[in-house]
Amino acid sequence: MKQIESIKEFGGFLNRYVHPSSSCHCDMTFSVFLPSVAQNEKVPALYWLSGLTCTDDNARTKGGMQRYAEEHGIALVFPDTSPRGADVPDEADRYDLGQGAGFYVNATQAPWNRHYHMYDYITDELPKLIESELPILGNVKSISGHSMGGHGALVCALKNPGSYRSVSAFAPICNPMECGWGQGCFSAYLGNDKEEWKDYDATELVKSGARVDTLLIDQGTADEFYDEGQLLPENLQEACNSEGQELVLRMQPGYDHSYHFIASFVGEHIAYHAKHLKC
Repeated sequence: MKQIESIKEFGGFLNRYVHPSSSCHCDMTFSVFLPSVAQNEKVPALYWLSGLTCTDDNARTKGGMQRYAEEHGIALVFPDTSPRGADVPDEADRYDLGQGAGFYVNATQAPWNRHYHMYDYITDELPKLIESELPILGNVKSISGHSMGGHGALVCALKNPGSYRSVSAFAPICNPMECGWGQGCFSAYLGNDKEEWKDYDATELVKSGARVDTLLIDQGTADEFYDEGQLLPENLQEACNSEGQELVLRMQPGYDHSYHFIASFVGEHIAYHAKHLKC
């Protein structure tokens, strides 16, 4: 784990690292914001999973999160969205498959199955690494994300009850089995057996009995991908209502899919996570 950048902001430090990943079989880059209190003690962490086409850099430069993380004394972890490198498979003419579009699954189909193990990377390898190398408390973490990353956050939390103190999402892909983005990536990464897809679909996981304390989701009503049927929060709402899973779904009038939307409400999300991380 090699530090390649360090920037002081809001009293803490935004650091960037690169390391060889055993899950993804390539070098992976990630960023961590450490609040000032981390100079003297270990702190809890909030993992932020970004969306299609993003790297670790988008959220840390556009989301406005670090100010709130400093106020609450929590670290922010910004992983990349996929494996990368010359030897990593890609679809150069598609933004929704390949590098930048890992979908936080463990791929089982060639040529993706050697490198595209983002689920294991996020839930196991990366937390172990940073908890051993940085002033971050062991197993005191929450998770959030946007769009494809919102999908990832919901799935990671639902599949690992007790591992995350809280979970939230902005405009997540709630039912990927039923939308074009999910169908395109799942068929490539996981094959054609749709029973296998259910393991990475928040709506299907809730239907099968997976539970967390509460799901917090913000969705903009002027989101073009919501209008196109890519996000499907109503499907998740219906499953949660049917199965008794608490869901706070906040439809935010006039907001789109961009980081302007995220920056408008991320302070509330970080306060929500901080409450659970400090209890």
